[in-house]
Amino acid sequence: MACLRLQSCCFFVLVFCFWVSNCAEFNDIFEPSWAIDHVMNEGELLKLKLDNFSGAGFASKATYLFGKVGAQIKLVPGDSAGTVTAFYMSSEGTLHDEFDFEFLGNASGEPYIVQTNIYSNGTGDREQRIYLWFDPTADFHSYSFLWNHKQVVFFVDSVPIRVFPNNERVGVPYPKKQPMRVSSSIWNADNWATQGGRLKINWSHSPFISTYKGFDIDANEYGLNGESRGVIENGSKWWDRPSHSSLTPLQRRMLRWVHRNYIIYDYCKDSTRFSTSPPECAGLRF
Repeated sequence: MACLRLQSCCFFVLVFCFWVSNCAEFNDIFEPSWAIDHVMNEGELLKLKLDNFSGAGFASKATYLFGKVGAQIKLVPGDSAGTVTAFYMSSEGTLHDEFDFEFLGNASGEPYIVQTNIYSNGTGDREQRIYLWFDPTADFHSYSFLWNHKQVVFFVDSVPIRVFPNNERVGVPYPKKQPMRVSSSIWNADNWATQGGRLKINWSHSPFISTYKGFDIDANEYGLNGESRGVIENGSKWWDRPSHSSLTPLQRRMLRWVHRNYIIYDYCKDSTRFSTSPPECAGLRF
């Protein structure tokens, strides 16, 4: 378990079920992936900055295979049109696996759109878009992935907004072999992000800043040599227990609520892009 609170103490549980108290800072677990001068560590807060010179990003030093990964994020306030802040997990290579939260900047007064996507064995094009039911620029909210052998679940706070079940039985590759890094970035995407690219970034409003705290990585960690250092409780990893193999009845109700009230795009229903519905969409009910 890699539980990170910037400049505060947390606990780590190792494969031998021996609890060790430690203090972890951002640099112990993450490192800037580009534009180091636009990655600002301010004690308990981490900030990524986008201006007309550069965006910025960071990534975990270790990779993870199954578990739960999350962060508390406060998004760019005001007129953020054309910007994208992403929080994601990804492996490497052309046949990579990836889970994405992409927060699409908006004109002032418009609701924020969250786009999610999933790549498995190099295949993506699984976008869903929802409006958030709160102002994500006013305070911090938690965005997380739960990933096990049975499903991938995207959470906003405690609300599941998306589930990707293991559909290998119908020939859909499932991400289960490639450890992934935890990453985040902010960049200029004004060719597509806001109203299909019609609204461009207003650089007079820069810098655009996304703020982070409360990183929480409770997952099977892989070291530099590829060895697993997973969390084991009573002989099994908690995320693979039957209670996490599917959504609970309450979680199913919450997911239905999101899809009935806030979803604005679902690739499963896009007959223009897909003349035949992707196989993982068949019979998908919550």
